[in-house]
Amino acid sequence: MPTAPIKEYADSDGRYGRVQTRFVEFDGITLESGIYLGPLTVAYETYGELSPAKDNAVLILHALSGDAHAAGIDEKGRLGWWDAMIGPGKGIDTDKYFVICSNCLAGCKGTTGPPSINPATGKPYGRSFPLVTIGDMVNVQAMLVERLGIEKLLCVIGGSMGGMKALDWAVRYPDRVRSSVVIAATARLSPQGIAFDWVGRNAIYSDPVRVEPAGDSGGGAERAGRGLAVARMIGHITYLSEETMEAKFGRKRRLTDVNGYRYSLGENGGGGGEFEVESYLEHQGSSFMQRFDEDSYIIITKAIDYFDMEWSYGTLSAAFRNILAKMLVISFSSDWLYPTSMSLAIVRALQAEKKDVSFVELDLPYGHDSFLVNAGMPPLTRIIRGFLGRVSEGD
Repeated sequence: MPTAPIKEYADSDGRYGRVQTRFVEFDGITLESGIYLGPLTVAYETYGELSPAKDNAVLILHALSGDAHAAGIDEKGRLGWWDAMIGPGKGIDTDKYFVICSNCLAGCKGTTGPPSINPATGKPYGRSFPLVTIGDMVNVQAMLVERLGIEKLLCVIGGSMGGMKALDWAVRYPDRVRSSVVIAATARLSPQGIAFDWVGRNAIYSDPVRVEPAGDSGGGAERAGRGLAVARMIGHITYLSEETMEAKFGRKRRLTDVNGYRYSLGENGGGGGEFEVESYLEHQGSSFMQRFDEDSYIIITKAIDYFDMEWSYGTLSAAFRNILAKMLVISFSSDWLYPTSMSLAIVRALQAEKKDVSFVELDLPYGHDSFLVNAGMPPLTRIIRGFLGRVSEGD
């Protein structure tokens, strides 16, 4: 693949080209709860080429609703969720690095999760799927990396829930990670974060209509329940910032009557909402219903809520004591879900243990989702490109 010129402004252009999701099978895994889950399927994609020394592998870790399709164009014509960052000449340059991304355990995009068939019943697991932890997700990824013949990763990179996994990788597998990039993440979820997740799950629990599994099972088109849509709307509000919402929507209205409003007490405000922000959230919720599974949402948000390194190890300093990786922690000034104070707690604990850690707070207005917004890519691209370059050169 020819080397493309480095762009200061990376965007989602599909320049990597066509990609195909692959699947690998394992007998199973014993979860941290002690429950054995098997057989186990893991969906993953790779980009670039593994070097003869197998020393250029970068593992990408997706957020709550992400999947294995991180870059390029898949069989359905979809752009990868981080296509702006991964590709020739981009922040994670596929002319230099072998990039791996897998769908997490309990997901609904190919990796074993609630929509998968339970061999004991011949039916989808649904809510009988065992609860999993962030650690379980990382252990499954480690199995995949080992199956690919890679003994040590150059870097693990993730944002939000992916950032939790990037942190856990450095703690859990210190000898298998040279560096880790933790973006917009936390070592333990705040009570506010737990509260938002709880309200979202309750929207699903309270839904009178039981929906069929989504994801690759193809059941999404017939879904009638709206609990998952409401949960997504609640979550999506936390991913944005007040500045973004004001700039994008303000108090703009959709169709109005002669009095300037389209007032209704009916469902969805009388057809999709009266204000533009309501219409936007309705679209986000409705589209999410078509591509995600409600039981995966329940189990994954539970895993996020349970993630608490301080509780697991006694202190953050104790958790980080054996880390060998170079660490880069990135936060966003407008992120009120996982604010900079949470990133600084990680950084200070790493510094207390005299670890190699760098920290950057990016002044971006896009909220928690700043790492996924194309407009936020230029500074993030420069930082990640520079960090990977230093790690690969052995600095």
